[in-house]
Amino acid sequence: MKCGIVVFPGSNCDHDVYHVLKHVLGCETDFLWHEAAEVGEADLVVVPGGFSYGDYLRAGALAAQSPILGAVKGHVARGGLVLGICNGFQILQECRLLPGAMRKNKTLRFECRDVYLRVERNDLPFTCRYEIGATLKIPIAHSEGNYEDTPEGLARTEAADQVVFRYVSPDGALDEAWNVNGSAGAIAGVANEGGNVLGMMPHPERCAEEVLGNTDGLALFEGLIAAGRRELSAVGEVAS
Repeated sequence: MKCGIVVFPGSNCDHDVYHVLKHVLGCETDFLWHEAAEVGEADLVVVPGGFSYGDYLRAGALAAQSPILGAVKGHVARGGLVLGICNGFQILQECRLLPGAMRKNKTLRFECRDVYLRVERNDLPFTCRYEIGATLKIPIAHSEGNYEDTPEGLARTEAADQVVFRYVSPDGALDEAWNVNGSAGAIAGVANEGGNVLGMMPHPERCAEEVLGNTDGLALFEGLIAAGRRELSAVGEVAS
């Protein structure tokens, strides 16, 4: 299982993800510069958080035009796994790999705090180590995390079961008081129709070690690595 982490001017969570994949989970992991034209041998590509290109125009808009995103799209088309975190989620929306768009938080402030998420699906590589309905405590750090779409777009996303995480109260209930950024449907994370791309605003890499006092995000990365290794093993068996 090989992992690649995309790096843009302004990325600031790339090394956090690298640490979890490389040092915590022991995966071969490399950085992928935004001007690169391919993702190499990466099985999993992570588009990390930060402020790519200073968030000029709108968050993720300029990064979506980078050469590496053409390679990421090709990776997705081949069935490769892609995880977009925070700014990475915004970038994947801007290049239409994921539905919806992000507006300013309902508070019109940068929000940096722990939030609670409910797992809506566990049939994906990203969530296979969680139980459906499980409540996770994971931090956010963003100004533009207010998920929105047209009524028709939201209906399609819901009908296709693409919502993976929702903002909830600590006991797992939908409650607008706990929907910190005002997202439509309390949406915190969505997948593409193929299930191999996930975007989420909260930062699982910031709660993946005991030393941080919270490991709720670790299972997401563990599930990805396990799924990737199973797929590689299956390919090896077919080849032999």
